[in-house]
Amino acid sequence: MKGISIMKLNIIYKNARCAVAECIDGSIFQLGKKYDVYVNGVKTKETDRVIFSLYGLKPQTMYTVEIKDGEETAAWAVFTTDYEFVTLNVRDFGAKGDGVNNDTSFIQAAIMACPKDSRVLIPEGVYKVTSLFLKDDVKIELEKGAVLEAYTDRTMFPIFPEAVQSYDEEKEYILGTWEGNPLPMFSAIITGVNVKNAVLYGEGILDGKAGKEEGNWWNNPKVMNIAFRPRMIFLNQCENIVVQGITVQNSPSWNIHPFFSNHLRFLDLSVLNPKDSPNTDGLDPESCRDLEIAGVYFSLGDDCIAVKSGKIYMGAKYRTPSEDITIRQCCMRDGHGSVTIGSEMAGGVKNLIVKDCLFLHTDRGLRIKTRRGRGKDAIIEGVLFDNIHMDHVMTPFVANSFYFCDPDGHTEYVRTKEALPVDDRTPDIRSLAFRNIQADNCHVAAAFFYGLPEQKIGRVEMSNVRVNYAAETQTGVPAMMEGVEPMTRSGLFAANIKTLVLHNVEIQGQDGEAMVLEHIDQIES
Repeated sequence: MKGISIMKLNIIYKNARCAVAECIDGSIFQLGKKYDVYVNGVKTKETDRVIFSLYGLKPQTMYTVEIKDGEETAAWAVFTTDYEFVTLNVRDFGAKGDGVNNDTSFIQAAIMACPKDSRVLIPEGVYKVTSLFLKDDVKIELEKGAVLEAYTDRTMFPIFPEAVQSYDEEKEYILGTWEGNPLPMFSAIITGVNVKNAVLYGEGILDGKAGKEEGNWWNNPKVMNIAFRPRMIFLNQCENIVVQGITVQNSPSWNIHPFFSNHLRFLDLSVLNPKDSPNTDGLDPESCRDLEIAGVYFSLGDDCIAVKSGKIYMGAKYRTPSEDITIRQCCMRDGHGSVTIGSEMAGGVKNLIVKDCLFLHTDRGLRIKTRRGRGKDAIIEGVLFDNIHMDHVMTPFVANSFYFCDPDGHTEYVRTKEALPVDDRTPDIRSLAFRNIQADNCHVAAAFFYGLPEQKIGRVEMSNVRVNYAAETQTGVPAMMEGVEPMTRSGLFAANIKTLVLHNVEIQGQDGEAMVLEHIDQIES
């Protein structure tokens, strides 16, 4: 191979039929230009993405991947695909893929019949389905042109009951969940329960067909109708799961919801919902550990990623935080929050790293939503945002300890700015760090941090942070809490923080003071 290396190419995931590659040259999400991708000397595609996928590979085969700029090789990598025993084609099991017939049972039969180290292939076509259930050690490939198109008739979906009591009445088995509490819900379009070592991948589409018409999922979305709305992908107590490549769109509610699951990877996905779709969060890990979210494009109607750990019942009973989560090389567009913590986070959130990401046209960049009543285990610590570029984010940084949603959100207990006793209901934000961040064309405020007077935010570090404002700004509120008036071009507001570190922080173009600081115990620069 001729040429000089100007970047590094790593293979970050592979199986028998595909691989995911990452170009490392300092770019965020998109490379500076398009490159040609050659596999074993044959041009297979063009890409301008830092993280991209290769398909159509053969098992147990060595491949050389080259990234070329014209005739020059910019980077290369060598890998060998994994072993595969058999492929089961869902067409051989009776699936029609004609967009008319119900293919659920035929696809499920193929999944259940698939042995270890094998593949279920869903070829090109439109497959009408309700819920499909994953199986241990099985890989499911949605081929290019394949669409799993969900029904919207809720009477066709299985119902997951809430907490099922054990025979000895000492334990419970939680299946259904809704916004942090055990509640009945419909099973997801793709559902995994106690599944290990499964993979869902490919170039196909998972389409929930949700809409606002009568009887569809977005009509009266807050009202439980038989059960609460299904997710697109729901992983309950699963381990070692990979979701890669596919497009997830038009979800009835949250798109991807891992729940009490560990060791998960979400790679090179597209998660798409209309801007006005209700509660269509992109990816919401809840009480999960060891997650990697890399190369994912989000454009939707609510928080792009919302890290959760249940409301007070779940937090106090199970004390299971979401922890050790890495989000990198992602693009978040049009949601309420790019990366959100809460509001259901009674079990805590620990060791969250967000790096090398683009935040575009979201209401907020970082968004912490908590309040009194989340509980003493609602601890947020070890949150790091590093090397982030934001553009037209309304308010780049928000930590709100007075979030007013839920039926009791407007009570005096939640809203009062007077110090109350610290007790079993009091949450704790301990450490936040923001480094190497450029926020261009913001609208409402540079930052809004508001801790509890009785339990101040422990430490907020801002280092190498630059914020400027759009030429024509929109007015809005930086945080959903009582007493906050609409604003525009406001600077950095911080209240009730023990230690605030401001190192090389530049705010340009604000109206009024660049910084308004209240009840800060210590300021470091």
